[in-house]
Amino acid sequence: MIVAGTALGLSLFARRAGATDEPPKGKGKGKGEEKEEDIGPGEDLMREHGVLRRVLLVYGELSRRLDAGPLGDAPVAGLVKAAKLVRRFVEDYHERQEEEMVFPRFERAGKLVGLVTVLRAQHQAGRKVTERIQALANVKGLADPEQRRQLRAALQTFGRMYEPHAAREDTVLFPALHDLVSKSEYDALGEDFERREHKVFGQDGFEHAVAEVDEIEKTLGIEDLASFTP
Repeated sequence: MIVAGTALGLSLFARRAGATDEPPKGKGKGKGEEKEEDIGPGEDLMREHGVLRRVLLVYGELSRRLDAGPLGDAPVAGLVKAAKLVRRFVEDYHERQEEEMVFPRFERAGKLVGLVTVLRAQHQAGRKVTERIQALANVKGLADPEQRRQLRAALQTFGRMYEPHAAREDTVLFPALHDLVSKSEYDALGEDFERREHKVFGQDGFEHAVAEVDEIEKTLGIEDLASFTP
């Protein structure tokens, strides 16, 4: 269901316009290809959640494999890459944007303050769980059943929190942003997001994150969407 939701979300927000001679204002797909229309800050954050949800699929798959015994070199390497992607793209980039550029707007307006408080606390909790996952994700240590149990618990804890966390932001917080700020401020916020992405990652930071999680899925053999069809 998470994969299906991600695909739907990306299809809704990755709307394309015909190629023009004008350089696009929104996030593009690369030279020589059609460019996307402008993507607002809420939509931008939602599609970044798509990367998070695909990592949650990776974590879920590895959690199930840990039930059966030690992980091999390739799965552990995939887990290490997934945790690094979470730290770099989700926690240090995506969540920082929320904390610095989205949450304060709701707090100043006195809107959804209780929700924002919980979301902030969950960001901090998630970073601690990521540290735990990184500390436990090594082939030698996972020969120990107790370490496997601890890692499995950490992966499950991360998913149990972030599935409702991302869903609540997508369905409550981000839609409310439209009513909280003017159209010009909303558009300016989207441009700020784009500038920050280019500063942190260079061009096409989102596309690179998607490609990275796609490669991790391939190492686990879960890249085929059709395999999830009941």
